Amino acid sequence: MIECKNIEDPEALVDYLRQSDRIDLDEKPTIANLAGGVSNRTVLVSLASGEEWVLKQALSKLRVTVDWFSEPSRIKREAAAMQYLTRWTPAGAITRLIFLDESNYILGMEAVPQPHENWKNMLLRGEVCREHIVDFAVLLASIHRNAFENRKDSFPAFEDRSFFESLRLEPYYGYTATQVSEASNFLHELIEDTLTRQDTVVHGDYSPKNVLVHDNRLVLLDHEVIHFGEPAFDIGFSLTHLLGKALHLRENRSVFAKSASLYWHTYLENLGNVPWLENFETRCIRHTLGCLLARSAGRSLLEYLDEGERGQQISATLDCIADQPHSVDDLITNFCRKLK
Repeated sequence: MIECKNIEDPEALVDYLRQSDRIDLDEKPTIANLAGGVSNRTVLVSLASGEEWVLKQALSKLRVTVDWFSEPSRIKREAAAMQYLTRWTPAGAITRLIFLDESNYILGMEAVPQPHENWKNMLLRGEVCREHIVDFAVLLASIHRNAFENRKDSFPAFEDRSFFESLRLEPYYGYTATQVSEASNFLHELIEDTLTRQDTVVHGDYSPKNVLVHDNRLVLLDHEVIHFGEPAFDIGFSLTHLLGKALHLRENRSVFAKSASLYWHTYLENLGNVPWLENFETRCIRHTLGCLLARSAGRSLLEYLDEGERGQQISATLDCIADQPHSVDDLITNFCRKLK
């Protein structure tokens, strides 16, 4: 077995790529470490031919201030996700898998062509494009709908939820319940309810941070917590990012509120008549509230919120839990109204 313990070591990585016959012996690639991820080492490999790869190596201990662990074999799940998601989503929305090395927990994928930009960074500059919001909604609806329609294949491929539990349920809901005592019962009930549902494939990390914009189209990345479960989690997780930016960018608050509503309604319009819609909106509201708390008091905080903003998010969310909105639109309106 050819070892590579740390792909962020350029010499070790080039030696590994040569020994494993992934590049020629005389190839001298350019290696650049990529920032932003907490659960993987990530590097860009540029070959003399002009071809570029992104390599990811899963970490067992995540790069956050509190202890947070997950089995690195999840890299195999991400490779499988790339192959399945390509069938269920619009052309170009998923990067092409190049190789998987299970023993070193390394995955290689085709790099998104330049120029591209991280969608999160664009949103934090207040650049909110209606077309991007619509595409974001359509992409998620296509995953949920097509995975359900092909559940004979998708269920056995993604039945295991262990990575979702270690990277989402415990650090987001479980840990947050120990930090915000007023929401402890709510969060523990949310965990229990989530584990009872097996409706369709859930991405589990559906966030603007994991989207690159290339040629004005969205490309979705980072699929390591994908599983068959509760689709309302994806809605709550993604709506939280729009509402968090509504808090942070006060001058753009109404724009983000309208975008969150557009996102929700576009998703529903493109989802179709799936059988798991009973109480779905209520479940989406509860997961949005859970994720809003988690991103302001859990193991993985929204890094652009300062301490005061996190306090506002917790307070507004607790008010919404105490008087739970009856619709997603009401949740968006009430949450934004409660912000200073």
